[in-house]
Amino acid sequence: MKTALVSALLLSLLLPVSAQVKRVERKSLLDREPDVVHLAELVKDPIELKVEKDAAVFTDKNGKNKLGILKADQVVILEAMTDKAYKVRGQGEKNGISGWVGPHAFSAKDPNFVENLKKLHDRQVEVETLIAEKQVAIGMTSDEVSRARGTPTKTSVKQTEKGQTGRWEYIEVEQVNHYNYLRDPVSGQTYRQLSYVSQEEKSKTVVEFENGLVTSLEESEQKRGAPVKIVVPPLVVGW
Repeated sequence: MKTALVSALLLSLLLPVSAQVKRVERKSLLDREPDVVHLAELVKDPIELKVEKDAAVFTDKNGKNKLGILKADQVVILEAMTDKAYKVRGQGEKNGISGWVGPHAFSAKDPNFVENLKKLHDRQVEVETLIAEKQVAIGMTSDEVSRARGTPTKTSVKQTEKGQTGRWEYIEVEQVNHYNYLRDPVSGQTYRQLSYVSQEEKSKTVVEFENGLVTSLEESEQKRGAPVKIVVPPLVVGW
């Protein structure tokens, strides 16, 4: 048993650093829970919440393991959220504390912040599902489209009085072999011979943007069938 453990440890040390990093990244992606929205990935300016009253802080989103108490009369940064709990970092009874707290303990400049955060949460869960399936929907941002489909084949941008518009094209091609059919003069049998190879369009998706949001989608005949999906644009709220 000891020999096996030592061998495994030596093998891990001999792995290139890049391989070790990839292993950690893959594990972190697998560990991410689909109902948790991480705000640092979505908002440019941190969302600040005021703690109105002392509140219990838990190590998990389901409130099973109590970590301590978040003190009232302080402003904290919202780091992540589910539809029922917020992950914040602030001051505890003695030291700093970070964990999950119920929405009832907070207030914000926007009186509808709880409702708006729930809408934001629901939108992001839906968008992350689309991205995982490499799908695009009206209402997505250009960054979300890039995450879903990667770098477009063609792009164009135009500035108008109303703002900036853009057009991205995703073109999938396939290799097609073309043959000539010949007859063997000796045996009389027919055979085929490769003549040339061409690249032909397999499918095409055109995404049009207006001020960074998808406003229309157009797909080639080969990809049609499913209805165009629409998501709510990102919320713009004064916190």
